[in-house]
Amino acid sequence: MYEWFANLSPVNQALIGTLFTWGMTAIGAALVFTTKTVNQKFLDSMLGFAGGVMIAASFWSLLAPALEMSEGGNLPVWLPAAIGFLLGGIFLSVVDKLIPHLHPDKPLDQAEGINPSSKRRSTLLVLAITLHNIPEGLAVGVAFGAVAAGFTTASLSAAIALAIGIGIQNFPEGVAVSMPLRREGMSRLKSFMYGQSSGMVEPIAAIIGAIAVIYVQPLLPFALSFAAGAMIFVVAEEVIPGSQENGNTDIASMCLMLGFTVMMILDVALG
Repeated sequence: MYEWFANLSPVNQALIGTLFTWGMTAIGAALVFTTKTVNQKFLDSMLGFAGGVMIAASFWSLLAPALEMSEGGNLPVWLPAAIGFLLGGIFLSVVDKLIPHLHPDKPLDQAEGINPSSKRRSTLLVLAITLHNIPEGLAVGVAFGAVAAGFTTASLSAAIALAIGIGIQNFPEGVAVSMPLRREGMSRLKSFMYGQSSGMVEPIAAIIGAIAVIYVQPLLPFALSFAAGAMIFVVAEEVIPGSQENGNTDIASMCLMLGFTVMMILDVALG
């Protein structure tokens, strides 16, 4: 199985990897078929775990390889990673303000950037999670593209570990969209469809990332750190605050540490 996967093109590898992450989003959304509500402590724990996975993936799978790939170049080793990291955060911050969306579990009148009476809550919720899935898909695509580009610091096992880690943390994202919609009276099927659709952007972003680094290899350190910066912005702006706003701070923090540890083990053991 591994040999078959290794012989695929990086674009196909990235596509399969993000189909898995999309599938994990769908599994999370599928909880609406079994219950109308999810225990808040459990949901906050999953969000904390997701934040830990994203933080660890940002360093071990993205920033560390970006720093190593910058060695021997004309620029200081730290400069491409620093520029890309900051640009990733700035990009997502700008997109966050420009595209109307609604954070999960927020009242309709707290929709960002839009008159809440002009759009349905379901669309705003999907937009929120979709925005956050763009850097995740990009990160997976860039990781597989780096392997094909022949960089010694990139490995197929590490790219697979990144896809697995992001897939794990996509589970609570599917829940975060589908459950609020179900609580508001939407049918199970519609709630599931909206929840899983938020992950559709990841395969698209992954293909773009893989193609970009294959044909524009000097951009790879910038691309890796860009994805890392965007992911850290999501964690700081949405995931951690969302996991602690209901008072479950201790368990959310411990699950964040657990998620960080799991992703670190995956990356180091498989990489």
